[in-house]
Amino acid sequence: MTDQPSPEQLVADLVRLLTVERQGEDAFTGHPQKDGVGRVFGGQVIAQGLQAAQASAPEGMVAHSLHAYFLRGGKEGPAIDYAIARDFDGRSFANRRVVASQEGTPILNLTASFQRPEDGLSHDDYEMPEAVPPEDLTSELEQRQRLLAEMGEVSEAQRAMMLRPRAIEMRTLDSLHWMNSDPRPPRARCWFRTAAPLPPIEQDPALHRAVIAYASDYTLLGTSALPHGLSWARGDMIGASLDHAVWFHRDARADEWLLYATDSPWSGGGRGFNRGRIFDREGRLVASVAQEGMIRRRVPKSD
Repeated sequence: MTDQPSPEQLVADLVRLLTVERQGEDAFTGHPQKDGVGRVFGGQVIAQGLQAAQASAPEGMVAHSLHAYFLRGGKEGPAIDYAIARDFDGRSFANRRVVASQEGTPILNLTASFQRPEDGLSHDDYEMPEAVPPEDLTSELEQRQRLLAEMGEVSEAQRAMMLRPRAIEMRTLDSLHWMNSDPRPPRARCWFRTAAPLPPIEQDPALHRAVIAYASDYTLLGTSALPHGLSWARGDMIGASLDHAVWFHRDARADEWLLYATDSPWSGGGRGFNRGRIFDREGRLVASVAQEGMIRRRVPKSD
């Protein structure tokens, strides 16, 4: 049995994953995930694209939103190239358009908007959902281990995927789509943070935004599966993200617990629409997320 990587190693690998390498003034390359198999996680491409945009943004401006469209599923192994178009540079706002390609084929288009920090009109009109503190919840890994025991015989590949150590630690308050087969309202809450400290946010706020963007793709699409009692883990549905948007409202540390509250007000026509709100421990709204994805019941192949 191989030794499991430490939380510090996992987070170091995540930081490396989200650190794009400059190949030219407006060209960057993203590293593949270490030991990755199958399809590239959508949050990885979003976060790497955001990092490429942030690296090319005017000095002193910070990302306040991103909008991305998934064109094709990327595959683990080959690097991902990010080409930047500098569509707008103003005094207060700037815009960067990013095309992510793998082996010459576009897989994602992303647009990021930047703003020079300023004081302005301010209001809050939201309530953070009630949530048990993360310290009182079991880890997602423990929940996956319990689910595997209940599922009985599964393939080694499926077991390895479910038990794979992750750099993002999650603790759920509600049953997610992969946990049971009982239809339930399309709402979920979970806490998340990196499994070990990141560089201080004062030193690298762009990295903390990228990690939040990366984690925002977890659990989101599955929310629209909850009313239907379907799960990717059991193999009874297929799905893929179609578009993804994030609005960053204030800086927040991604290595401290953040509450991710998701809901899905609609699904139909093979698509599910999902929304997310991310709060810090003080109850402040950190970011808002929206995503539409393809969700379909898997039809068994006839003999």
